[in-house]
Amino acid sequence: MPKPAAPFNLTVNDQLELEGWCRTSTLSQHLAQRARILLLLNEGETPQGIADSLQVSTQTVFKWRKRYSEQGLEGLYDAPRPGQPRKLDNKTVKKILEDTVHKVPREATHWSLSLMAKHAGVTRWQVRQIWKAADLKPHRLKTFKISNDPNFAEKVCDVVGLYLNPPDNALVLSVDEKTQIQALDRTQPKLQLRPGQIERHTHDYKRHGTTSLYAAFNILTGEVIGRVTQRHRAKEFLDFLRQIDRETPNDLDLHVILDNSSTHKTSEVKTWLAKHPRFKLHFTPTSASWLNAVEGWFGQLERRALYRGIFTSVGELKSAIKKYIKVHNEKLAKPFRWHKSAEAIMTSVARAKLSLIDNKRAN
Repeated sequence: MPKPAAPFNLTVNDQLELEGWCRTSTLSQHLAQRARILLLLNEGETPQGIADSLQVSTQTVFKWRKRYSEQGLEGLYDAPRPGQPRKLDNKTVKKILEDTVHKVPREATHWSLSLMAKHAGVTRWQVRQIWKAADLKPHRLKTFKISNDPNFAEKVCDVVGLYLNPPDNALVLSVDEKTQIQALDRTQPKLQLRPGQIERHTHDYKRHGTTSLYAAFNILTGEVIGRVTQRHRAKEFLDFLRQIDRETPNDLDLHVILDNSSTHKTSEVKTWLAKHPRFKLHFTPTSASWLNAVEGWFGQLERRALYRGIFTSVGELKSAIKKYIKVHNEKLAKPFRWHKSAEAIMTSVARAKLSLIDNKRAN
């Protein structure tokens, strides 16, 4: 029978502090384990019982009990390692930063830890610390495209104004089409998810045709009016406008946000719009599809209903799209919220106009 544990008591403040450590998700696992050891000792658990429950040795339990008794909570932190750490002078640090930003290695298109460490004659760890302190990430790359629309600023303010301050007695609809949606079937049956194994399917597939989807995203409610079509022409777009006209209250104006597709500007569309003055079109700048709120919904559709779907026919694909629209409107729809402030938007617009001017001067 194990001997009773020697008396051990935490102060009230230390106990509260250690309990807080155990609740902190960002604390290192080493400190959290040491805190649990002391809390269990404070509850009267034996060192052997604590060792068994936490899967550590009894020597570990005695070590941190002794460190706490001698130094308090400060004793739970790791002691300084022996030896003088290697140091870099400011000149070396500055050179690494300048070379990272202004030079390109001969062996590659960008710097890696190994390449910079070899180039500067330092360790990989030192390069990592320097880059981390300067928030440099040479391995990452983001793409961008500057709109050349001469009315870029005016269009951005018009569209974003609809998001931030929708007109009274009106609906704001973000409209776009997702074309060439493929009905893909895998060459082998899917392997289902199970413990220890993620869901798997073959990388190759069979094509069974394509379809297109027109969608109108209501920014006030988040609901979507959808129309699945076989082709993508002005005729299908006009049919979709008629559907919107039927499925929205007749006493409300409709502010429709669109991109600059040629199918939106044919003579037939213009004639129909002239007979339906409650439709008011707002066009996004060229190369600025990110301004259209429905693009976010298309991303949800792709992730949740299409990317991992298996469709043996276009009919199955169409049914899946219609089902997702129905479920979204019933359970998932929520109002659209623009994530930037008006000040941030105007700053971005000003920066884009300056970039446009610089491009014109360069050409």
